[in-house]
Formats: sequence, C-alpha cells, structure tokens
Amino acid sequence: MKSLFLSLALSVASISASQTQTETHTRGNYTLTFVNQDPQLNPTVKQKLIDAFFQTYPAEAKRFNKNTVEAVTVTIDTAYAGVAYAHDGKITISSQWLHKRPTDIDVITHEGMHLVQAYPPDSGPGWLTEGIADYVRHTFGVDNAGANWSLPALTDKHHYDNSYRITARFLVWAEKNTNKKLVNELDARMRKKTYTPEVWKELTGKTLEELWQAYKANPAI
Repeated sequence: MKSLFLSLALSVASISASQTQTETHTRGNYTLTFVNQDPQLNPTVKQKLIDAFFQTYPAEAKRFNKNTVEAVTVTIDTAYAGVAYAHDGKITISSQWLHKRPTDIDVITHEGMHLVQAYPPDSGPGWLTEGIADYVRHTFGVDNAGANWSLPALTDKHHYDNSYRITARFLVWAEKNTNKKLVNELDARMRKKTYTPEVWKELTGKTLEELWQAYKANPAI
C-alpha cells in the first residue's frame, strides 16, 4: 500500500511539473523568467503581467535603487492561497488570486517594488515598507482603475501606521506638502538601515505625529 501511495504521489508531481511553463524575456537591462504553474491562466492576463513588469520595474529601479537585481523570476503558484509576495529576486503570485481578480495586474508593480526596496532585517517599521510599496503602485501603476484600486479617503479610523494604501495616501500628501524627495529619502534610509523616527522632523520640519495631525486637518491630495 505504501508503494502505491508513493507511486500516486510521484504521478501527481510529474503531471504538475509537465503543466508548468517557463519562458524568459529580456528588455533592456532586465530579464524576466516567467514560471506559470497554471495551465488555466488567461493568456491575456499573463501578457499584461509581463508588460507591466517591464513598464514599472525599470522605472522603480531608476528612481529608488539603480543597484536592484536585474534578473527576476515571477512564479504563478497554484498552491499559494495568499495574494503575492516577493523576496531575493523572486515574485510569487497566487493563481487563485488572478482567477478571482484578473484585472489586478499592478500586484506585480507592488511586489516589484519590494525587490527594489531590498531592505535588510530590522531596517524600520513594516507599515512604512508596505506604505512605500503602495505609494509606488499608486505612482507607477499601469491600470489601478481597472482593478478598482485606489487610495482611500481619510477617515477617523485611519492612522499612519495602518500600512498599505492608508499609509501610501499619507505619504503622497506629505511629499506634496513638505518635501518632494521625502519618499526617496525614507526608502534610502530604510535600505541603509539608518531610519529613525526622528527622520520625519529632519525631512519635513515636523514630527511624525505633528505631520499626521496636519494631514488630518487638511487631507486633500
């Protein structure tokens, strides 16, 4: 019986491997290896992801980190039940998510920025890491409107450390109203591991709490 189970497991693994398609694309200095485990993935969605990567990743690298990795692997994972994650030159996107939200092409814009960030461990707060990545999605995204994705209007329940889109909107406002290089500076200091809470006062003239109160008083962007 044990050998039968082993044989079945190997057969399933073999079928899964045979359904995986790998292709490599190079445009300019950047190479994308696209690994698709999902034979049911819409070819249009796949092509849009590839095109979005080459449109946004070089732009992210140019603005924030010219030394970012130039060879990136994107895997459409049939087993992953989340949305997406990125680390060490690799982006993983859930095929389940793409079937559910096929217009969410700019998930690759957000995850690509995580590769560009390349922050070392304990470099700063996680809410700022994700806030910067969504700031970049807002700034460089190819079709946020098509995905029904936008920065949310401020509410009384929001706080700067809520992360993602809430933090991103705050960053957009702070950059517009205080320092046009604010996000670049925050990103650089996180990567160099020189971020401290005092950096907000240095870069904007206000503490983080003072800046948040000013944002709440006049949150238009």
